[in-house]
Amino acid sequence: MANKITWLYGKTVIVTGASSGMGKDIATRLIKEHSCTVIGVARSEAKMKAFNEELGEYAKQFTYKLFDVSILENWQDFAKWIEENNIHPDILINNAGILPKFDKFENYSIEDIRKAMDINFFSNVYSMKVMMPIILKSSDPGIVNVASSAAFASLAGTSVYSASKAALKGLTEAVREETRGRCYVGLVCPGFTKTDIFRNQGDDTASANKAFDLVSTPCAKMVDMIMHGIIHRKSRMAYGFDSKYMDIGGRMAPVGCSKISSTVMKKSKLPLFDDVFKVQ
Repeated sequence: MANKITWLYGKTVIVTGASSGMGKDIATRLIKEHSCTVIGVARSEAKMKAFNEELGEYAKQFTYKLFDVSILENWQDFAKWIEENNIHPDILINNAGILPKFDKFENYSIEDIRKAMDINFFSNVYSMKVMMPIILKSSDPGIVNVASSAAFASLAGTSVYSASKAALKGLTEAVREETRGRCYVGLVCPGFTKTDIFRNQGDDTASANKAFDLVSTPCAKMVDMIMHGIIHRKSRMAYGFDSKYMDIGGRMAPVGCSKISSTVMKKSKLPLFDDVFKVQ
């Protein structure tokens, strides 16, 4: 049942990474609970069609565009489509992201590094640069960027991922102050969440899922917290036990926080971390 009390009611919202995981759940909540019109952005047409069918009677409030968010020209084309169709988006939620395989920095190829930075950081740069002039025309605009607990403190084996999310955190915090009073800007730093984020771990995917089941937050619960934060226009959201630990540890004892995490990872003896700590 729609909640007419919140500022989200009836808004037109763009959600990236909307075909699965948190993006899909966020889009669903916006549509069903806040009567929002959602434009989902993703690359899998099969998943988007399936999502549209799952919405049933709410499907009329959902449409989607298929494109790679890490390419600037795709955002420019999307903006043209928005304007040509007389669509007036109020909110942009940047949720798309990838977690590269756990490994030493020295083992990542330049292509691996570029891909992570393009999807996790530059896609947000492009979407905000292109869409902000349109979003700011709204009487009540909002931008929400989903980063990660890795933005607070880096874990061994996540150098590139942590760097991309830390860059996104810095960008979001600066834009928040630059647009204060004109636009709500929210930064979400979720801890590990039970989604398919570990799909890039190759043969170690099962090991990854088993390891992080111990600290991961169920997707539905994470989205509950994220939606609560957005409804209350929170500027900074650290959700999940591991995110709170990284947030506090990253501020109070950044070196010690990373060292303790590395010790735990080593002692777990999980195959997932073999390449991270193996002496070559």
